[in-house]
Amino acid sequence: MLGHLGFSYVGLIYLLMLWIPNTIWSKNKPIDYNSSQENKILLLFERVGQVCCTCSILIFSDFNIVPFSAWSWWLITSFFLMILYEISWIRYFINEHTEENFYRSFCGIPVPGASLPVLAFLLLGIYGKVIWLIASAIIIGIGHIGIHLQHLKAIKQVI
Repeated sequence: MLGHLGFSYVGLIYLLMLWIPNTIWSKNKPIDYNSSQENKILLLFERVGQVCCTCSILIFSDFNIVPFSAWSWWLITSFFLMILYEISWIRYFINEHTEENFYRSFCGIPVPGASLPVLAFLLLGIYGKVIWLIASAIIIGIGHIGIHLQHLKAIKQVI
């Protein structure tokens, strides 16, 4: 459950799947985006979770692909969630860049920009049997999903 030290190419792929659309987003933020009212405690959880997830997903080789077993379904499901995450980004980029469009649900999943990668990382931690990634995913989930829900609530109050 503690993990085996070594580079994870699967972890690198997941991080690229996160960083590339987020980098594009930073240049295409919603026109009405305002982060000044974000809860500072949730922001702390998000930042700590980001650092912990980034480190743990890269330094444990347990996430790399191994011969198929029942555990492989955790990886397959996790990767499927990351694919949905990418599709939700495409939906945002090809539509109007508003907060309402950014935070709307996708395939019935609320705040997909936060919930899909958090769930994917959690499942990847289960696949690799690495408690550090599981705990990190929970920490970032509290902050990241919490912040996204806070933004969604503010949008609904305006509408």
